[in-house]
Amino acid sequence: MSAEQRDGFLSSVLGWLRDGYPHGVPPKDYFALLALLMRTLTEAELVEAARTILRQGDVDSPVSEEQIRDAIQQVTEKEPNPEEIHQVSARLASVGWPLEHGPR
Repeated sequence: MSAEQRDGFLSSVLGWLRDGYPHGVPPKDYFALLALLMRTLTEAELVEAARTILRQGDVDSPVSEEQIRDAIQQVTEKEPNPEEIHQVSARLASVGWPLEHGPR
């Protein structure tokens, strides 16, 4: 996939996140959402998506890239349960998320 295609795909992902979570992502969905995004996005894209998600929820408390990378590390160490993944997947599918996306 070209850089332009990746940028377009990341823009689409951010749009699905805004549509699926118009009032911000509830903290209970963070780990499942990050785990789901890890299947599709590169690490840099995942950091950008996480920054956008967290910015939506609390604009007064900026989150550092280091905090985002720490959260990603936590997800890689402990996968959310299948029910959590299903719940977040269903929410994103309702706004057009492509559940079967090819490799990064």
